[in-house]
Amino acid sequence: MATLASDPLARLLRNESDVAYKRRVRTMIEFLEPQEGERILDCGCGMGFYLRTLSTLYKASYTGLDGSAETLDFARRALAGRGIPLVRGDVLRLPYADGSFDKVLLSEVLEHLTDDRQGLAELHRVLRPGGILALTVPHRDYSFWYDPINRVAEGVLGRPIRRGPFAGIWANHQRLYRPEELVARLEEAGFEALDVRCMTHYCFPFTQTIVYTLGKGAIERGLLPDFILRNTHRFRSEDNGGSPLNPINWALAVFNAFDRLNEADCSPKRTWVNVAVKARRGA
Repeated sequence: MATLASDPLARLLRNESDVAYKRRVRTMIEFLEPQEGERILDCGCGMGFYLRTLSTLYKASYTGLDGSAETLDFARRALAGRGIPLVRGDVLRLPYADGSFDKVLLSEVLEHLTDDRQGLAELHRVLRPGGILALTVPHRDYSFWYDPINRVAEGVLGRPIRRGPFAGIWANHQRLYRPEELVARLEEAGFEALDVRCMTHYCFPFTQTIVYTLGKGAIERGLLPDFILRNTHRFRSEDNGGSPLNPINWALAVFNAFDRLNEADCSPKRTWVNVAVKARRGA
């Protein structure tokens, strides 16, 4: 495991309690391999964490698009002074000309789209021939420990919880994906899958509920004091001094200890939190 001193990305992820998210960030950056001068679109950029991280570590020409005015307002504050254009738009009708980008990031977005085929067709259109698409989606066979509430709901009720505080991994999602299903969609759209990975089998029990239902809810409602926010907020990692006397850092260490189990060969496992794919646009 890289140290904070040797790995600036680890410093930016210091406050992250969702170990699956940490793995997504690292994998997406690896797949993108940003180079100076490249035009990179974060499609579904949300509050701008990927853009903040990428622009901190790599010189490139970044653009962000999202459908939510509220999250884009946060992103504009988080990215102030970086010169990154942020646009409110629809993935199914991207406001860009053909071949506008060298690379596109699409992390945890495809599952939200009413028409994933149309979404991938639009991404194919705005990428240049040979351009790279880096994407992640939730795995259909998700880990019991990540979201046990929905696993029980699917087993007992025969359907997931899609709305409300316990929607978990299914929150506002049209579908989840198995790797072969995702690759088939990509190939239909004219992409070639270069690297396909199933990620995060092990995680702290009830991670989804703890981090998003409880933690994110408390942050959004302003219920947490500043001394907790600077050690837990995804965008405030640089405010966390990393003191071993800080009990919040103890909790983060426990989450990370579970995640280190994923460093072993997990290929025989059948349940995962995410599918990640690096794909190339055909001619």
